[in-house]
Amino acid sequence: MEFRCRLVTADGELVEGVYSAENESRLRHELEEKGLHVLSLKARGSAATWFPSLFARHRVPRYEFLVFNQELATLLKAGMPLVQSLDLLRRQATNPVFRAVLEAVHEKVRAGTALSDAFAEHGDLFPSVYTASLVAGERSGNLDAVLRRYVSYEKIIDAVRRRTLSALIYPVILVVLSVALVLIIVLRVVPAFSDFYASFGAELPLSTRVIMGVSDFLLRWFGFLLAGLVVGSLLLGTWLRRPGQRARFDRGLLSLPFVGHSFRKFATAQLARTLGTLLGGGIPLVNALEVSARSLGNQFMARELEGVTQRVREGESLASSLEARNLLPDVAVKMVEVGESTGALQDMLGNLADFYDEEIETEVGRFVTLIEPIILVVMGIVIAALVLALYMPLFRLSTVV
Repeated sequence: MEFRCRLVTADGELVEGVYSAENESRLRHELEEKGLHVLSLKARGSAATWFPSLFARHRVPRYEFLVFNQELATLLKAGMPLVQSLDLLRRQATNPVFRAVLEAVHEKVRAGTALSDAFAEHGDLFPSVYTASLVAGERSGNLDAVLRRYVSYEKIIDAVRRRTLSALIYPVILVVLSVALVLIIVLRVVPAFSDFYASFGAELPLSTRVIMGVSDFLLRWFGFLLAGLVVGSLLLGTWLRRPGQRARFDRGLLSLPFVGHSFRKFATAQLARTLGTLLGGGIPLVNALEVSARSLGNQFMARELEGVTQRVREGESLASSLEARNLLPDVAVKMVEVGESTGALQDMLGNLADFYDEEIETEVGRFVTLIEPIILVVMGIVIAALVLALYMPLFRLSTVV
């Protein structure tokens, strides 16, 4: 078998290539005996090669990465040299991917490479905001402060994401349980009643015939429907990976009724938080906008931000550029305008991010408060309709008797 590998040599160099072996474990053993650290290893021609967007990539654990930066900032502030700090921290790394990366970074820095350049070689594993922050810290000579600011930035983003996901967990569980219960009734209970009623040879009510028809259809075609769902998901993932398609998809999300404005607020908060962090690190506005565009999750807004960056590069103010592209809500544009006019753009961007974070939490809380009883009511109506349709022939039979 052939495997596509991404490796780190003992000298810290990144190597990519195709290797042959009997199986994956054998190849890993051979590579490790040669002193190579395996970052990724995929069978050539496998589903992960054809549909890479749907399979997990090797990632550095977020928590371990934040702890590393926090400890690195503490060691640097205490006066320990950068090379010694990296040497100490790389030995403490538990994740094999992160340990291999830190060993490569340590070797590069010891050879005279800047820390930002060493991490930039592994740009697919780390956010662009991080490498940009390292550049700012190296230029200002205040790397420990920049690292602490980046850790604070990531903790705030994590806190907002956790609170949002926690609020949505219960409605998702309700929906999953409701769908599972309906499927159990349709696929297991209805066929039993169907066999029972077939023995009478009497005409069944319309609602009962409809439920039994749906059950029979699902029993016959369930495998094909499930396969179609899997294939559709694979095709959607492949389509989203094509150039420009993800931006179209994200633009459609912003246009959705009821929830589109929430997606825009979330992206606005992310942009404001990232841009404020980079400006606080000493990065010029144009460069900060470029990095922020690469860091945005919404690709449509990232593409529009590139036009804003070009206008700012030509001398136009940030607020007027944002207003011309109609990128952010009016409130956000006004706050940016005030920040520029008062010379406190960084602080205003932080306030803007906090404002929209609170807005998102409020909207999510309101949505959960409304959706929970709606799901319960709809679930009750559907199950009651199914039960009534199943037992209605028995009621008629008892009346006849």
